[in-house]
Amino acid sequence: MNFDLTSEQAMIKRTIREFAEEEVAPGAIERDKTKQFPTEIFKKLGELGMLGLPFPEEYGGAGADTVSFAIVTEELSKACASTGITYSAHISLGGAPINLFGTEEQKQKYLAPICSGESLGAFGLTEPNAGSDAGGTQTTAKEVDGEYIINGSKNFITNASYAKHLAMTAITGNVDGKKEISAIIVPTDAPGFSVIDNYEKMGLNASNTTQLVMEDVHVPVENLLGKKGEGFKQFLVTLDGGRIGIGAMAVGVAQAAYEKALQYAKERQQFGRPISQFQAIQFKLADMAMKIELARNMVYKAAWLKDQGRPFSKEASMCKLYASEIAMEVADQSVQIHGGYGYMREYEVERYMRDAKLLEIGEGTSEVQRMVIARLIGC
Repeated sequence: MNFDLTSEQAMIKRTIREFAEEEVAPGAIERDKTKQFPTEIFKKLGELGMLGLPFPEEYGGAGADTVSFAIVTEELSKACASTGITYSAHISLGGAPINLFGTEEQKQKYLAPICSGESLGAFGLTEPNAGSDAGGTQTTAKEVDGEYIINGSKNFITNASYAKHLAMTAITGNVDGKKEISAIIVPTDAPGFSVIDNYEKMGLNASNTTQLVMEDVHVPVENLLGKKGEGFKQFLVTLDGGRIGIGAMAVGVAQAAYEKALQYAKERQQFGRPISQFQAIQFKLADMAMKIELARNMVYKAAWLKDQGRPFSKEASMCKLYASEIAMEVADQSVQIHGGYGYMREYEVERYMRDAKLLEIGEGTSEVQRMVIARLIGC
């Protein structure tokens, strides 16, 4: 058992940490206020070769592993969770299904622009009536004369305003009284395709969260991703990898909140000494440090199992569940340690708390993760 990073992973960590500190963190507060998408940051990430990090080199990727993806996601999220979720969704939800299930032609046409940053990656699963019950999909894709005609809507879709295409689920038929759900790659500039960006969110304000509306959108049948009727299965596999990304995000947010609390506790004087010398504060900080370490190890284990080609669904759910819940807990305790100042925006910790909440909801709520884990342990 070896807990050391490889030389390549360590180099990626050094590179992205320096980038996050110099390019991402300085504007995070302002982007949260103005809801400004980090366009320039993603141009620079593309120049660094980070946007195709875990994908094969023949499509413009870097051929790195999932542990490296987790490291980059954590470091970006520590500096700015909006940037972190944009990156995580770009890789694990946007690029991954095309890489996993696409034909050679589809990868050249649709994965290569994701790797270069020409298009950001996005993924269309959630609908107004299909959240935790993704099988409740109502979007339809009717096959007519060599085309799919798509009608329906998706909501809470990350990055779609900056994606030139995305994979989405739709009902392509009915088999034995059950919906046949398939995955189809759809260009976002197709006639009848609308991207609406007007959500008012609690946090992650600089990320792009959209509604998609499809009205008689025509795409060729060659845009079917994988096999007909296996779209739901494919997206479940995709979500396993996405949960590693959410876990890594959560670790980054928790680390940022912990470091702010530790720094503040050393500087804040009460009753004639720093509050870090009071046992009540020490115990809070000790618990925070311990839980972050446990969460990081869980994320790395799930990523390592994926890289080894071994089953990792249970570990992905566990790391997503645990890391997201401790991110909320650590952010909450960081606000508490800051006292009244923690409630003020200038101290940043309230932003970590707002951003962390989504991590307990997106890509399978905490309740869904417990259902998944229960099933995988044989309940």
